[in-house]
Amino acid sequence: MSQKTSVLLVIGIGSQKDRDSRPYREHLLAGAARAYPLWLVETDELTWQAPYAVGSSVVPERTTEALVATCREVAARHDVKGVMCPDEGLLLAAAHVVADLGLPGAALDAVRACRDKKRGRRLMTDAGLLQPSHTSVRSAEELHAVTEEYGFPVVLKPRALGASSGVIKVEGPAQVDDAFAVTTSAHYPGIERYPDIMVEEYLEGPEISVDGSVVDGAYEPYIVAHKRIGPEPFFVETGHVVTAEDPALRDPQILDLLQRAHKALGFHHGMTHAEIKFTARGPVVIEINGRPGGDLIPRLGWLAAGVDLGWIAAHVAVGTRPPGPTARSTARREGPRTVGIRFCCPTQDCTVTGIDLPRPEEYDGLVEAASLVEAGDQLHCPPADYVSRFAYLIATGTDAADCSSRLDEVERAVTLHGKAVEPDAPPPLGPHRSPGSAVPITPTGVIT
Repeated sequence: MSQKTSVLLVIGIGSQKDRDSRPYREHLLAGAARAYPLWLVETDELTWQAPYAVGSSVVPERTTEALVATCREVAARHDVKGVMCPDEGLLLAAAHVVADLGLPGAALDAVRACRDKKRGRRLMTDAGLLQPSHTSVRSAEELHAVTEEYGFPVVLKPRALGASSGVIKVEGPAQVDDAFAVTTSAHYPGIERYPDIMVEEYLEGPEISVDGSVVDGAYEPYIVAHKRIGPEPFFVETGHVVTAEDPALRDPQILDLLQRAHKALGFHHGMTHAEIKFTARGPVVIEINGRPGGDLIPRLGWLAAGVDLGWIAAHVAVGTRPPGPTARSTARREGPRTVGIRFCCPTQDCTVTGIDLPRPEEYDGLVEAASLVEAGDQLHCPPADYVSRFAYLIATGTDAADCSSRLDEVERAVTLHGKAVEPDAPPPLGPHRSPGSAVPITPTGVIT
């Protein structure tokens, strides 16, 4: 009898039919492939992912039962060592696979606590962590009553979505009904829609994300990204800046906060992407996601500090602590660097006809300028689409301020060509525009 091949299952890292995930996840997948033979489990046939896999399976439908059955079939033929899943819509289903096959990974209750903001807030509050005032409501009438108690502004959130979908700031009573409609209508494939939504105290202050691992209950951070948010009332992420050896990686208060937050959620093993806001009362954990970060943050960590997050994630997924004290690649380091990304977003609904992008040789520090759309694609502003991006820019700088300044400069050199598309209905909260992210389209469809 031949010996089974050892593989790491990677679930849902590839393209969904309506959105190409290659720019966001290829670096993560390549890093994992450097660490372990990969068997990909996807909802569609492989495309760009194929070179990184020793084999693959297609799940017949996007359900927990179908995913568990497919992974059981793989386990019958191969020695499955672990599971890695970066897809929000499949995280809970992947946790069922981990439990079913008896593999290393976060417990089902921990994954649920990360996915469900209501549960997560309760657990962190009960553990004594500083949290915003919060509750949940099922109707606009209940929301009106809560805002009379809380005052304004407040933030509305779906209980279980990602990418800031449905998250909106409410400034006054006149916005309550429309904001409630925006939040309750947000959805993501495979993620449960609860009958209630979260209402939270608005927290003022800068925000970071921290990508790290938990092995045997011990937390270790790898990448700190300083977040850039688009215009209100939405919370769309429009960029990140990563600096090698960011002070937050060694800050005792931040490390203690993250260790306590993971413990409160019962998250004892796996990769996480934590979000922290620095308020006048102190740092607050906004949420913890049970997966590596998106938005090309893994690539920024590699460019800035030689951190190979995919390689780390593969080691953690098979149940081992990554070799070395920090799992950084010394071969990539040439001294501290700061690297940032800026996403170019539409300022109005449009059909793309073309994009003019700056070239790296034309701008100091510009590493890459890449399109995320093709001619004929439609772009929609929030709340119709929260990740409607037509290009991204990556640049380096001497520090965070210099990097951001360079990104501002190259962003001004981006021009989106397109034809205006009249929305089905006017935006419920009035016009909104992302300053500097794209040149407005005139009613005639000609860029000015």
